Amino acid sequence: MLHRRTLIALAAGTTLLGAAGSSLAQAYPEKPIELQVPFAPGGTTDIVARVISEPLGKALGQPVVVINKAGGGGIVGANETAKAAPDGYKLGVATVSSTAANPAINPKVPYNPVTDFTPIINLAATPNVIAVNPGFPAKNYAEFVAELKRNPGKYSYGSSGTGGIGHLLMELYKSLSNTFVTHIPYRGAGPALNDVVAGQVPIIFDNLPSALPFIKTGRLVPIVVAAPQRLKDLPNVPTFKEVGLEPVNRMAYYGILGPKGMPKDVVDKISAAAKQALNDPATRKRIEDTGSLVIGNSPEEFAEQIKAEYGVYKDVVAKQKLSVE
Repeated sequence: MLHRRTLIALAAGTTLLGAAGSSLAQAYPEKPIELQVPFAPGGTTDIVARVISEPLGKALGQPVVVINKAGGGGIVGANETAKAAPDGYKLGVATVSSTAANPAINPKVPYNPVTDFTPIINLAATPNVIAVNPGFPAKNYAEFVAELKRNPGKYSYGSSGTGGIGHLLMELYKSLSNTFVTHIPYRGAGPALNDVVAGQVPIIFDNLPSALPFIKTGRLVPIVVAAPQRLKDLPNVPTFKEVGLEPVNRMAYYGILGPKGMPKDVVDKISAAAKQALNDPATRKRIEDTGSLVIGNSPEEFAEQIKAEYGVYKDVVAKQKLSVE
């Protein structure tokens, strides 16, 4: 049995450690914070990160610096976030590609999306869209699917990377529609969009915010959207549910997470600051103008969302026998 003095000393030490941890959380942040985007500049993930970074930094009292770390359909950047020190100074943008689709299809992903991160907040959700270069011989969904069926293997499509949401959703679409197009992965949606707009690749399955400016200026033609209902910006474009392919009708999310083991006080401080930023009318408008919906849920709710989405894509991969090979 431990001596009473020893127990008192141990208790005092624990109290001091707790007080020190609380003091650190209260002092956070004492330097700039890095917000890592696991894709190249120009895609939706990058857009959302840059919209939120300035108001988030103001709410926290330190600059939030956006860093792009592209590669592997989001794996490279997400893995760097997972391996960072859990002190709140190196955060990442969570996407469906990096925390659900890619881990579901690729057994070599070096992290577990459910256990290796600390979810903080889901900032926004966005529809996805199949769009084509104006030179493609189809301008609506009926023409599109008919052209693909007439010419299996003739066409290719670009995505943000192997295992990304655009890749996985298009492969699911192909399996359900009995069509075949060749996948061309890029290091982010930005480079993929540039090549589709330039006519190097005819088709893209992308998040709406990064594709919408090109659609509005006529440089891309929207074919079908993954959204709960038709979009006000694209009232004549059907949803996947409308064309009989409801399993493809999934939206993307964009949240903030950090490595596992972050102090709860720090997580709560970042979450509260992000909600404050999202409540700013100007910030909300900038996000909504991209075609996204503002979410702003709790760390616990976002953790459950990641877990559920990962499960959905694991089921899709198993049922459709998909792989990255």
